Amino acid sequence: MERCSGALEEAADGARQQERHYQLLSALQGLVKELPSSFQQRLSYTTLSDLALALLDGTVFEIVQGLLEIQHLTEKSLYNQRLRLQNEHRGPWSPAAADRHTLVLRQALRQKHQEAQQACRPHSLPVLQAAQQRELEAAEQRIREEQRAMDQKIVLELDRKVADQQSTLEKAGVAGFYVTTNPQELTLQMNLLELIRKLQQRGRQAGKVAL
Repeated sequence: MERCSGALEEAADGARQQERHYQLLSALQGLVKELPSSFQQRLSYTTLSDLALALLDGTVFEIVQGLLEIQHLTEKSLYNQRLRLQNEHRGPWSPAAADRHTLVLRQALRQKHQEAQQACRPHSLPVLQAAQQRELEAAEQRIREEQRAMDQKIVLELDRKVADQQSTLEKAGVAGFYVTTNPQELTLQMNLLELIRKLQQRGRQAGKVAL
């Protein structure tokens, strides 16, 4: 009797899992239609079915949420580091920050140099001006090197975070995820993450993790 009851319960659980898988797969197929056609072609029925299977118990939703939170914290931290460096160079952040910082530096040094030249004896002026020019060039070079080093650090840190995400999702059995730097594959993975995120949002709107 107990065996029969257990078998019935297992069968019912299997049916619920199948229904859940069908719901997730149908939702994914609907969301994929919103993607560019080039990516729709790459997301085959098998890929979407495997993705739906990985999402069944809700664990992947939690993993993705955690990874996104870590990514946002990392980006915020790197942005603040970049901002501090920009402020040290006396200029706010913007896409043209490097040029503006150099301009601010030039203006500050010119003011300093003009004051020094006014106090300088005429016969020593050429020597002073040559030294001031070297000082200006050295300062500009230092700023460029510091900003370049910071930009390289940011790129490397973000690359590491992407690789961590890929590895974590691959180990979780999420279809389409593996460590790669191929731009097309990265874009595909970003689209897959977006699909997962949208499914999660639907679940929240419905008051549950599921659809």
